[in-house]
Amino acid sequence: MKICIFCSANQQLDPDFFGMTEELGRWLATAGHTLVYGGVNSGLMECVARAVKQAGGRTVGVIPKIVEKGGRISDYVDVEVMCDNLSDRKQLMEDRSDVFIALPGGIGTMDEVFTIAAAHTIGYHDKPVILYNMKGFWNDMAAMLDNLQQRGMVRGQWRDYIAMAESLEDIKDLLSQE
Repeated sequence: MKICIFCSANQQLDPDFFGMTEELGRWLATAGHTLVYGGVNSGLMECVARAVKQAGGRTVGVIPKIVEKGGRISDYVDVEVMCDNLSDRKQLMEDRSDVFIALPGGIGTMDEVFTIAAAHTIGYHDKPVILYNMKGFWNDMAAMLDNLQQRGMVRGQWRDYIAMAESLEDIKDLLSQE
């Protein structure tokens, strides 16, 4: 399976997020999956790629030209897919991935999650999006989505498009259903 990871490229994060990300990366590689990610050399992006590579896995970095110009491409990228901007990046990631897992992240990560989930709601694909709810990171977003659901703003049920996982075991269980 080609698993796309959306996540933060920031360094100043809860250390537990890095430990859980390493565990996910090791599992991804040992299970024979390919990592598709943003290709940046910092934060959880670098952490997951390093873990995948150290466990013998393969990585695909989808990298905007502005990241290349800034010298921020990870050394752990096996296949570089260059793109013009973030819109291109999301489309290329969607095209090259079977499933999407969002780790803790900010505006960019939320943009990626909602772009992929929105495309699913109107029938462009049926690929799952999983929020890895490390230490309750996504609880507030789930509450917001519940509120939108209650107000009739979500087509169907949001949990039909976005799953929540509290642990790596939950992720494995969700992926075994695919």
